[in-house]
Amino acid sequence: MLKAQRVNYIIEELERRYPAPAVPLQHSDPFSLLVAVLLSAQCTDERVNLVTPALFRKASTPKKMAALKVAEVQDFIKSCGLAPKKATAIVALSKMLYRDYNSVVPQDLESLESFPGVGHKTAQVVQAQAFGIPAFPVDTHIHRLAQLWKLTSGKSVQQTEKDLKKLFPKEKWNKLHLQIIYYGREHCQAKVCKGIVCPICVHLFPRRKKAINFSRA
Repeated sequence: MLKAQRVNYIIEELERRYPAPAVPLQHSDPFSLLVAVLLSAQCTDERVNLVTPALFRKASTPKKMAALKVAEVQDFIKSCGLAPKKATAIVALSKMLYRDYNSVVPQDLESLESFPGVGHKTAQVVQAQAFGIPAFPVDTHIHRLAQLWKLTSGKSVQQTEKDLKKLFPKEKWNKLHLQIIYYGREHCQAKVCKGIVCPICVHLFPRRKKAINFSRA
């Protein structure tokens, strides 16, 4: 099967399975999404969704969050990984938002990436899910599946992002980002499939017998 054929099949199959994928992190506005995505690093979405309601009841705006002590924020998010570092970043970015952006989360990538604790992937998730700006954030699921489906060399997350953006139509990026994540979690787990078990892997590569060890970035 040619790469173009694989791409078309993946689009059709993911659309069939996940026609309306929900944003997994609970949020009410761009600020709450920004904080939630920051918290999701090395932490499950389920865990983030458990801790953020109480945090946002305490401080729902950048101004209110900026007024909290780091220790207060850390107490709310202590069950998330890297809680001390994340609490420091949340307070710092809230101060920046209040001071420099009138408490309005910016939409451009450069501004988003300038905030403490906000990397390229986090910034793109906010662009895609808060503002509808076409983006293709690559997490571990997407990086792994892109390799198993031979859509990228897999040498780095950055390369995977570039390759996927070339292969898939821009108007589908935001939805595909979520669809691939859901598919990876449900059908193509790293310890289970390895390119030879899940429905899409089997369909794309029916003659593949040897497990694929993907390259971590």
